[in-house]
Amino acid sequence: MLVRSFVPAHITAFFVPVFHDDPLKAGSLGAGINLDKGTNVFASIETGTLERHIHIAFNGEPVKREDAIISYSVAGKLVPEDFLGEVEIWQYFDFPNGHGFGNSAGGALGTALALSYAFGGTWLKAAQTAHEAEVVHKGGLGDVIAQLAGGIEVRIKAGAPGIGVVDNLFFEDYRVLVVPLGKLSTREVLDGDVVKAIEVEGRKALEELLKEPAPKRLMVLARAFAERTGLLTGELLELAKELDRVLKLPSSMIMLGKGLFALVREKEIENAKVLLADLGVPYDIAEIHEGKPKVERWFEGGSG
Repeated sequence: MLVRSFVPAHITAFFVPVFHDDPLKAGSLGAGINLDKGTNVFASIETGTLERHIHIAFNGEPVKREDAIISYSVAGKLVPEDFLGEVEIWQYFDFPNGHGFGNSAGGALGTALALSYAFGGTWLKAAQTAHEAEVVHKGGLGDVIAQLAGGIEVRIKAGAPGIGVVDNLFFEDYRVLVVPLGKLSTREVLDGDVVKAIEVEGRKALEELLKEPAPKRLMVLARAFAERTGLLTGELLELAKELDRVLKLPSSMIMLGKGLFALVREKEIENAKVLLADLGVPYDIAEIHEGKPKVERWFEGGSG
């Protein structure tokens, strides 16, 4: 049996980490955007061996348990203990790992959904299993619940799916320009002195966004958050200012990655492309993914 799931890449615009001894009550407040590119997971389940085997691969390359501890943790919980067979989980990422696109959560949630589909389970239980693995192994705090919601999401109560609360903004005609330049370690940032500034500025941004819940306001608040926390500085800030010259709404920093994102209209895309090509930096343009992730049985040659 082969099951495919798709989980949207998720960009966090601003956030407030919320820590708790119970992983299901830990999470984040904030807002972000789900993209129509992200993580595709294929789970192959074959019976007939004498033992239970689980294998995981990233972009076609097998990975060791310690390098995929979050997804291995999810699979360990959702593949029944008494299952005798081979479970192969193939994760394919549209964006590079560690760049702030929610890949670890995408892999965890995609794995949880595919295995729950195959072995019997529910969306909520799958999502909670993924969230718990993310929190325990420090992959992230709020990506799973955000990816489950889709669209332009606002996390108004922290926690796992079923406990946290997510709202959505209305929007039309926007696409998302992303400029991924490098990695930032979530763990290092959340262990540093910047956390206090993130908590203060993140709560302020959320309060302001809820007063005026619009995509335009989101981008203004995201940029203010990025600068006031001291996360957006140096070359990245200079690049954001260059983009500001050709875009109507401010660009901001991908949380947490060394990169930028912006909401753009169709007519703005060409000027942005020319600018970024001149500067020699990588970019991508994605649609906004509305609704839940996808999961389905996969047949050779495509879905049936």
